[in-house]
Amino acid sequence: MKKSFLQSLGPGLLFAGAAIGVSHLVQSTKAGAEFGFGLLWALLFVHIFKYPFFQFGPRYAAATGETLLDGYKKLGKSVLVIYYILNFATMFTIQAAVTIVTAGLASQLFGFTDDLVVWSSIILVISILILILGKYKLLDKLMKYIIIILTISTIIAVSVAFSNSTDTFDVSQIFPSGTVEITFLIAFLGWMPAPLDISIWHSIWSVEKSKNTFIKIKPKDAIFDFNVGYIGTLILGICFVLLGALVMYKSGESFSSKGGVFAGQLIELYTKNLGNFSYIFIAIAAFTTMFSTTITTLDASPRAMNRSSKLLFNKDFKFGYWFWILFLFVGTFIILQYYLADMGKLVKIATILSFLTAPFYAILNYILITGKHTPKEHQPSLFTKIISIVGILFLIGFSIWFLLNL
Repeated sequence: MKKSFLQSLGPGLLFAGAAIGVSHLVQSTKAGAEFGFGLLWALLFVHIFKYPFFQFGPRYAAATGETLLDGYKKLGKSVLVIYYILNFATMFTIQAAVTIVTAGLASQLFGFTDDLVVWSSIILVISILILILGKYKLLDKLMKYIIIILTISTIIAVSVAFSNSTDTFDVSQIFPSGTVEITFLIAFLGWMPAPLDISIWHSIWSVEKSKNTFIKIKPKDAIFDFNVGYIGTLILGICFVLLGALVMYKSGESFSSKGGVFAGQLIELYTKNLGNFSYIFIAIAAFTTMFSTTITTLDASPRAMNRSSKLLFNKDFKFGYWFWILFLFVGTFIILQYYLADMGKLVKIATILSFLTAPFYAILNYILITGKHTPKEHQPSLFTKIISIVGILFLIGFSIWFLLNL
């Protein structure tokens, strides 16, 4: 039983590794620092309403043995073309956003240079080497340890912050108003717990795991694996909001938009609560978390583009995966040259783009999982379908509201 349980875990933790990054370390902590406990409602709602669409990725992969991209093609080639264009338009910004945060943490931890472009290049090269040498198997194994380290250190930090706080807790919920606050809310929702296109990545990782283990993952096991990772992202999201609220809310301090400065402030959040002796442990935990996000995004986007290319052109590109990794590396490097001075703006652009494209992925995943291309016995329950429809309305409604308030 134990062996079977451990074997079933993998893609869900890769999902968590991709999700627990900028959305948690940056956006959730800022939400707590600027709004106190006031945006916990948004955190909870977005997890509930995005849940079905993320879950449909591993559900479809386990039920059919195919990725969501294969399913999109069955819905119509034009659907896959739209995805191809959207992914191409956003993948460089997403990769740049996660890499620059990782670089900021690396400069704090190792410190031999403050040049974040240099650090970004080093991190991307190391990530590529890991993918070349270890491929999916190493990624799968690394993620289990990284998530455990971060979870333990974060829960301890929040517990100590609660015990050290002498203030009364105001749990009043806040609905942002004004362009700046609304923009932050949409950015917060955009990557919380992750962009919806990660459901596609998850389906790709699920198929890859089946190839590597030679075990056909049952839909029930795939959903369990996903739930473990998803609940983990929710718990840690709450923890980071609480940490920002307990340490920085109404303190007069605010987070810098510069990568290196922000990284220092983030690590200080922990050391203020746990003591200076914990600096090295916390810095390593935060860095490994962002490093894992950098690796997973660097792996997933090229896999998605390569699979899409194969489906669109009916041709197997022998080195397609490596071509897209190299292309993503170059594109990310160019973007960092222009946005290095303002990490905050880069993160904001990436997160808002992700939120505005979320309805597209939500609708596609719902149509695919409830239609003729998914066996009836593996289709979601009536309750999940209702949550899905409400979720689609939630995503569309907030997108329209944001655009009207620009």
